[in-house]
Amino acid sequence: MSGAIDGPYPLAPAQREAYARDGFVRLPAVFDAATLARFRPELSAKVGELNTLHRPMEERTTYEKAFLQVMNLWTKSEAVRRFVFGKRLARIAAELMGVRGVRLYHDQALYKEPGGGHTPWHADQYYWPLASDRCCTAWVPLQDTPLEMGPLAFCVGSHRVEVGRDLPISDESEAEMAAALDRAALPMVEEPFALGEVSFHSGWTFHRAGSNLTARTREVMTVIYMDADMRLAAPRNRNQEIDRETWCPGAAVGQVIETPLNPTLYP
Repeated sequence: MSGAIDGPYPLAPAQREAYARDGFVRLPAVFDAATLARFRPELSAKVGELNTLHRPMEERTTYEKAFLQVMNLWTKSEAVRRFVFGKRLARIAAELMGVRGVRLYHDQALYKEPGGGHTPWHADQYYWPLASDRCCTAWVPLQDTPLEMGPLAFCVGSHRVEVGRDLPISDESEAEMAAALDRAALPMVEEPFALGEVSFHSGWTFHRAGSNLTARTREVMTVIYMDADMRLAAPRNRNQEIDRETWCPGAAVGQVIETPLNPTLYP
């Protein structure tokens, strides 16, 4: 199990180039079925235990319909900590971003329930008070994820387009970004994920997901990495103020973010 979680994944030069060019890359067979089966029960149990959203779907906002979101599960379970601290994902993140090492920003489970709505277009870094774009998210489906289950979709090259960076996840971001990305003639990649396939996307890469039209929950675990030398930026909106207080407690603006919640995961 240690090899499956910590062992190297042979990134090809073309995969590194794709991440730099497109703002994301999808990598096949990062984990085998046995590894995911080992961690999936504990991840799902913790989501069930810690989730606080229990209202009927019809009473939820667009954001709430998109997924059940539970963060920093690594602080609640030794098994989850083992997964989140795994060096395989962390090393991939460092190599894709071209940095000497990576720290944890935070983890989050994103479980899209049966009948769950679409996830609107957005860029994650709108929420993050980080001083550079050397940050990324590993998106790890815990099952085969066909189109009707709502896999992650990406707008190719959108990390280089400075539009919509002031928009939180909302109906507004979905409408405005769909129009803006269409005007920019940037294609969307929306494909099923095979079991064991993992995607990495940059903080400013715009992405969305469709509704879950199946009778099964779409179970996904994510880990957000940042450059090990990342410095805290002055928050530019209220959401970044909340993130600073929640995920970087005690970090000072302009200083490297090295708090107990932001350990170095690689090397």
